[in-house]
Amino acid sequence: MPARTAKRLLLVGWDAADWILINRLFAAGKLPVLRGLVEVGSRAELGTLEPKLSPLLWTSIATGKTADKHGILNFVEPKPDGGGLRVSSSTSRKTKALWNILSQNGLSTHVVGWYASHPAEPIQGSVVTNLLQEGEPAATTKPWPMLPGTVFPGGREAVIAEARQRAQGFSRDMLKALLPKVEEIGAADERVRTLVKLMSTAASIERAAVAQLKDGGAWDAAMVFFDAIDTVGHHFMQFVAPKMAHISDREQRLFGGVMDAVYEWHDAALGRLLVAAGPDTTVILLSDHGFHSDHLRPNLSALPPERRMELESSWHRPLGVVVLAGPGFKRGEQLASPGILDIAPTALALLGLPAGEDFDGRVLTEVLTVAPPARVPSWDLIAGEDGTHPADLRQDPFEAADALQQLVDLGYMAALPADVQGQLDLVRRESTFNLGVALLSRRRATEAIPHFERLVSERPSEARYALCLGNCLLAVGRFSDAAARMDAFLTNDAGHLEAQMLRAAALAFSGDELAARSQANEVERGARSRPELALAVGGLLAACGRHADARVYFEQAKKRNPRDPAVHVGLARVQLALAGSEQAAEHALDALEISQSLPEAHLLLGAALAWFGDFDNALRSIDFAIQHDAGQVDAHRWRALLCEQRKDSAAGSEARSHVSRLLATVSVQPKDQPFGPADFAKKYGLSPI
Repeated sequence: MPARTAKRLLLVGWDAADWILINRLFAAGKLPVLRGLVEVGSRAELGTLEPKLSPLLWTSIATGKTADKHGILNFVEPKPDGGGLRVSSSTSRKTKALWNILSQNGLSTHVVGWYASHPAEPIQGSVVTNLLQEGEPAATTKPWPMLPGTVFPGGREAVIAEARQRAQGFSRDMLKALLPKVEEIGAADERVRTLVKLMSTAASIERAAVAQLKDGGAWDAAMVFFDAIDTVGHHFMQFVAPKMAHISDREQRLFGGVMDAVYEWHDAALGRLLVAAGPDTTVILLSDHGFHSDHLRPNLSALPPERRMELESSWHRPLGVVVLAGPGFKRGEQLASPGILDIAPTALALLGLPAGEDFDGRVLTEVLTVAPPARVPSWDLIAGEDGTHPADLRQDPFEAADALQQLVDLGYMAALPADVQGQLDLVRRESTFNLGVALLSRRRATEAIPHFERLVSERPSEARYALCLGNCLLAVGRFSDAAARMDAFLTNDAGHLEAQMLRAAALAFSGDELAARSQANEVERGARSRPELALAVGGLLAACGRHADARVYFEQAKKRNPRDPAVHVGLARVQLALAGSEQAAEHALDALEISQSLPEAHLLLGAALAWFGDFDNALRSIDFAIQHDAGQVDAHRWRALLCEQRKDSAAGSEARSHVSRLLATVSVQPKDQPFGPADFAKKYGLSPI
């Protein structure tokens, strides 16, 4: 087994940190600690998962697995006795986290503030859970007892309790550093109180982490999580320039600098953590997703609580941050589209341990100085003193009360029903929804369909449930069923544009071109005042065969957000349809420059190269598409045709067999796109698939 290359590994989570805002602060000479790490290490944008909800994502980061495998599906879950709700618990996690794997290999880990870490697990090292700040009394003179299960080992409770920052004792100097105009605003302002509360939590996490790193015993890894960039962002990012329409000039003047100040606080706290960690510490700093800070910010101020709950995560950009620095990492290395699932296997490799074959991410080998060890089948199958809770404490919250989830904060949930059963029902629905979205986003639509069917049967007027079910049905080729589902939903909400778009696409794929075009025309009329829908409208028009019109919408979407790879993928597809192979290749390359892990971009580049007659490079691109997503029917079709063109009949036959196996898993396939595999086969006299 390769030797470990990290003497100590410090993993720091900044929830929702985003390169757009960080780069602006770098340009202004700010964030010197983070900038120093970037200069001696490597940086990249970090891909996230759906749904972009923090408990799911940070548990995926800690386990290397998707939410359906690790079992944390929301902010809250039912109590075991069905008597109400509690914050999602470590007893509900279904797989080992990094700290468990390290423990059973004799390595010590300090964990501070991680989502769904309460109650603390008895690992080798220590745990300070995400409920550290619970129960602060209103008066500073009153005692503040520690919630049972917050700290392991118990002998550290007094030290950690002393490290907590009371909101009631937040110093004036600390507040003025975050909010210089606080005297003009007034300390009684609800926004000021919110900022104090959230940053008190951040200060407590930092102080607890420093205490553990310095005096908590020898350690091999530390994992420290801060949620303040995200939680403060949901309240204060609306005040950042450029001014949003619902924000007054005075509000922007008073609160417009809060987010910069919060980032600067995190940078200073990072410096203090590095000092406590000591020299030669390897660092991974990351966020689970980004956070819009520009013209793409959503305005949710006028929405009712139910709609805000649905849309609050629209603040989250799909690309977060990652910085890798210190022993074991190369300097200035280009990373190939890393994602949050890659963090756990990479962390294990730094410490000389293999990832499990059941992990959903990869080791970021391109940035490591030493090749990683070969994988083991599953760490869950390897016995050892891993510090997980005893089996009688671990439980599936769905079994406990046939329910699960959602938090009453930050707009992620409307007010909870007053009765316990109503709370449990709401949490179950939202947790089921999150599970379905996680499956759908991983191309597991068949598994997701029963979850969404159950939700639609209970809440037929809930747009999110109906749209997700419709998308699942499209994904498995049940186009008529998808159209029928949208017909049923539109009976009660005829003007719902997203449902109209999905209905039009289903009709187009099912071959009802006349009805599809009619519905698409109606969508176009309704979307004229919705620039955020340009990308979706472009995709719809392309599905309806209106490629030149689709290109116009894709160009509009590109102007609005040139860093959205889906825009360039859409342009590549319509250019192929319009016989513009060279332009299609350029757009596919533009998409891949933003993210290399885009199966459709590799596929379209391969198709464009094939149309040029560059079969060798076309096949390489198609193979990259299959490497990123082995379930693409069209990629295997292209591979079969290209192999046959290169006189490799065995490889062509194998690819055709793979196509047949994939087609057996879906009901119907969409008709071939113009200038797709069938046209290529016809041009070169091959047998189409």
